[in-house]
Amino acid sequence: MIHDSILHCIGPTPLVRLARLFPCPDHPVIAKLELLNPGGSIKDRPARLIVERALRSGAVSAGSHLVESSSGNFGIALAVAARVHGLRFTCVVDPNLAPANHLILERLGAHVEMVCQRDERGGYLGTRIRRVQELLETVPDAVWINQYANPGNWRAHYYLTAREILAELDGPVDFLVLGISTSGTILGLARRLRTVFPRLRVIAVDAAGSVIFGGEPGPRRIPGIGASAVPELFSPEEIDDVVVVSDREAAGGCRALLAAEGIFAGGSSGAVVAAIGKLIPRLPRAGRILTLLPDRGERYLDLVYDDDWVASLPEATPAVEPTERPLILAGTAQ
Repeated sequence: MIHDSILHCIGPTPLVRLARLFPCPDHPVIAKLELLNPGGSIKDRPARLIVERALRSGAVSAGSHLVESSSGNFGIALAVAARVHGLRFTCVVDPNLAPANHLILERLGAHVEMVCQRDERGGYLGTRIRRVQELLETVPDAVWINQYANPGNWRAHYYLTAREILAELDGPVDFLVLGISTSGTILGLARRLRTVFPRLRVIAVDAAGSVIFGGEPGPRRIPGIGASAVPELFSPEEIDDVVVVSDREAAGGCRALLAAEGIFAGGSSGAVVAAIGKLIPRLPRAGRILTLLPDRGERYLDLVYDDDWVASLPEATPAVEPTERPLILAGTAQ
């Protein structure tokens, strides 16, 4: 098959058993390698769907100037889509952006706006959004993609990512364990997979210092997981449980994945690996675990794969689960 553009090369990505890293026969772990998408991450999917639907509807036209807040991957995916469709694009980022991602954005032709002031919760999301609002008032023909509220975010995974998973699976899935930030990925997959696997338990992996589940705000240095504000898309009643992972634990997860499986993945993948390591001894029943590895590790050589950077992180503190509802890990799953 000869594709019309790099956007048409997004997916399907393979599933792989992480049997070397997690050899427990009662809890086999399967990972979808979203890091193999052409733009380098799972964010290729919603970026393409949102931009192309907006072009068809007229919400975005040839003269539009796309504007978005991003911690890196969605910005890169939008920059690719903007390049293919001949659109201008400004990406608002913060100091946690991986240096490699900053360079990639610029090489793709995006204008990069860096905000350095933290918001009232100690993160940068609120500051980034305020800068987006300023740009909407000053940049001619500006259009905000708004991944935090745009339903195309979760629909891309409901219709595309989940469809690929269901086509490739050779049996049921019992536990879906995914990192959370905008919540589009976890909600899209959960909604579709539950139509086939009604007993599926959905477990979110959040960053220590994130406020999504009501935890105390705190500094976070690994981009792409957690948030300093609750995203508008978020639907907490669709999440069965949450596991909190520190930056140091996420960095350790990245290195463990590379050492055991030869998979060079980014910081949010390491967070998921660390969370699964915590979960397996505590799960109330046997069952297969499905996860995603969202992005590539090469972009994190200056972060989670740099010994000095890891040494600068605070020692991991006990991860207190921030939800008040009963956790499935504490009892018998329904």
